[in-house]
Amino acid sequence: MRKRAIERVEALHLAKQPPQFRVGDIVDVGVRIREGDKERVQVFTGRVIGRQGRGSTETFTVRRDSVGAERIFPLHSPHLAFVRVTSSHRVRRAKLNYLRQRVGKATRLIEDRRDAEDTGSRSGQANDRAAGD
Repeated sequence: MRKRAIERVEALHLAKQPPQFRVGDIVDVGVRIREGDKERVQVFTGRVIGRQGRGSTETFTVRRDSVGAERIFPLHSPHLAFVRVTSSHRVRRAKLNYLRQRVGKATRLIEDRRDAEDTGSRSGQANDRAAGD
């Protein structure tokens, strides 16, 4: 009974369309920053090394490799302007904490080509080959 009541209250605070990304993706996270009476969007670029929680308390950790800086963002926060996936990488772990000890080329991951498949560019090439045969 209590759990349903909590879920109902949390549902009011969830994002309408939460961003779709996975651990290992390189993302640009736009954060709204208020300075006095002005508001601007600051972009934090890095690799998603983990997601934790669920519901309104879900967060994700983004690590910027060049500087070694990490930030934890609440997924359903009103301060998030956008989360844009720059590139996707194939990983076999839920948390990529081991990347903290690695530097430079050692932090490379295998790139996932699922973006090309989603746009249909591969299917267009396959149809061209079939027509030429």
